[in-house]
Amino acid sequence: MTTLITGARGNVGGGVLRRLHAAGHALRASSREPGRLDVPEGIETVLLDLAEPDTFESALRGITQVFLYAEPEGVDEFVGAAEAAGVKHIVLLSSSAALSPTALEDPLGRHHILVERALLASSISTTLLRPDAFAGNAFGWLDAIRSGGPVEQAYPDANVAPVHEDDIADVAAAALTEDWLVGHAITLTGPRSISLREQITIVAGRLGRDIAIHELTRAEAEEKMARYMPAEFVASLLDFWAGAVAGPAPISDAEWVTCKPARTFEQWVEEHIH
Repeated sequence: MTTLITGARGNVGGGVLRRLHAAGHALRASSREPGRLDVPEGIETVLLDLAEPDTFESALRGITQVFLYAEPEGVDEFVGAAEAAGVKHIVLLSSSAALSPTALEDPLGRHHILVERALLASSISTTLLRPDAFAGNAFGWLDAIRSGGPVEQAYPDANVAPVHEDDIADVAAAALTEDWLVGHAITLTGPRSISLREQITIVAGRLGRDIAIHELTRAEAEEKMARYMPAEFVASLLDFWAGAVAGPAPISDAEWVTCKPARTFEQWVEEHIH
């Protein structure tokens, strides 16, 4: 039984790959740039672009299960190729944005729910992972913190429950190796609600210095974020932050999967302070 790991260069995909490799599973790692993959010796690397159906057949040949990043473009073709290849199970890295009752009208929600629906309509058993905001989103403040300048942030009092990427990888690895998780949809968050402002304060405390925050207007944020994110996703994320100011973020109870407490944002900071 061979597992295909898509997005193997990412924090979550790479974490899943390392866990399954350590447990002795047969693996194939894929990327749009397979030559840049850094994987343990003995793991096959292949080209797979989820928006390019011509890359599907060879990547899926001989594969039994897949850890899949959500990409709606080409998803129907991917599902068809996976069925033809004999894939039995897919674990999808979706998003909590898919849980919104208006997900289809929201660009972030629609991006993920279209993939969920394509998988659920197929003959392949599926496990859905729906993480909230990643703790690693804090890397967006890295340049400002390094330069000593203020962190520019819209809606700094927005409340999220940042989830450690290792918790996502732990649950994904379990879903790929334990039959009892087949068919589940699992929401993943960190252990507590915390504002963006408080996250920055935690980083400052660990560094032992103050970090100033410059609150951006929505227009300023739209202009800045559009440099590295599609405009429709910028609007979706800003809408989310605007709504998240009103109250605490919901907390999931995913400890039933890993049987251990969720990692905290403080732990993430300690691990990545360098």
